[in-house]
Amino acid sequence: MSHPHGHVHGHGDSRGRLAVVLAITTTILAVEVVGALISGSLALLADAGHMLTDAAGLLIALIAATMAARPATTKRTWGYQRAEVLAATLQAAVLLAVGVFVLVEGVRRLLEPPEVASGVMLVFGVVGLVGNLVSLLVLLRGTRNLNTRAALLEVANDALASVAVLVAAAVIALTGWARADAVVSILIGVLILPRTLRLLRETTEVLLESTPKGLDLADVRAHLLSLDHVHAVHDLHASQIATGLPVLTAHVVIDDACFQDGHAPRMLDELQACVAEHFPVAVEHSTFQLEPASHEAHESHTHA
Repeated sequence: MSHPHGHVHGHGDSRGRLAVVLAITTTILAVEVVGALISGSLALLADAGHMLTDAAGLLIALIAATMAARPATTKRTWGYQRAEVLAATLQAAVLLAVGVFVLVEGVRRLLEPPEVASGVMLVFGVVGLVGNLVSLLVLLRGTRNLNTRAALLEVANDALASVAVLVAAAVIALTGWARADAVVSILIGVLILPRTLRLLRETTEVLLESTPKGLDLADVRAHLLSLDHVHAVHDLHASQIATGLPVLTAHVVIDDACFQDGHAPRMLDELQACVAEHFPVAVEHSTFQLEPASHEAHESHTHA
């Protein structure tokens, strides 16, 4: 017995914002590549490489947002809503590789610093920062899911990287210390990795169908068992299809009399209201199998 609910996840809104940010990111990418080649700055090149990753990630996110908006079918009963999780996972994995590359190359240049044109580096760093700030403003407007959060994370990292590039350019211009470029490159890598790992862990938990964060199944079980006529709860499972879409299933053993006096439908309402209203994570998609106590002998295998 299921509990149907409609969902509006703002995919149209997210698609429009992702398209705008993709256009801005692609423009900044082209500008920073030119700037890196002219100035010889690794920090600027690292930021450009990050922008390339962002452009690819945003394109993936845009495609995923479009797919997620497609309606459910008999073959794909949840539609393509999990596409946003797959896209965010791919973005995080690619960004992780970029972070490692930047760290390795930064250490190499720290040992053997090349000559850097700080003036050119400064000009292109400003262009990158302005573009990133505009992208951040676009993404902060409207609803956010894992897909747009992944894009927001990458653009935020780029904005920080652009600030770091400007600092390095200023240090080189004022002091002549060329290693500032390598130091900033390493800083960019340090900024990339922790947040990327956190996003990768979050999306992986969704793909592994882990219990949604904030939902304590022991607490859920206790609440269900506290309802009148409930004898036992088994095969209790909870997972997350996509952002803001947790689901829960359980077998609930109730009095045999509930099936005879017509009380079973009311029991179903109470169970669904319990998981939808009593916990930090509201589970609106719940499926309960109601079983009479006498059915226990026919259960071939149960889970906790």
